[in-house]
Amino acid sequence: MRRALPVLVLSVAALIPVWRYTPSIATSAQAPPSPTEGPAPSAPSSDTSVPPSSSPGTRVIAGATIPTEKGDVQVEVTLTAGRITAVKALKAPAHPQTTAALPKLIEATLEAQSADIDAVTGATITSDGYRDSLQAALDQRTGT
Repeated sequence: MRRALPVLVLSVAALIPVWRYTPSIATSAQAPPSPTEGPAPSAPSSDTSVPPSSSPGTRVIAGATIPTEKGDVQVEVTLTAGRITAVKALKAPAHPQTTAALPKLIEATLEAQSADIDAVTGATITSDGYRDSLQAALDQRTGT
């Protein structure tokens, strides 16, 4: 009997995380548009970079679409005078970690001016796809 109580308490304590587990599927994600509908309206952008049409020497390059376990990732890079001035996610998994990670990845890209950036904790898969797509876009810039 002396062992039964600690075993019961530890068993219940071990099962609490299992009971509290919530799948990482975003419940507020929008469904993709049906073929008869147009593209979903995009959210207002907080992009403060100069639009490509008004700035000479500006190039907008889309990176490759990178399939990941969570979904496809694709970025678009705006280059002005050879510098990365904006990055936009064209495709990203509808996942809470991805939503939180993208602003951090974009900020790191603008600071580093390259695809040599660290992954965001909790969004490693998306970070890897982001870096691969970003590098593909930057390779188009240099022709490598």
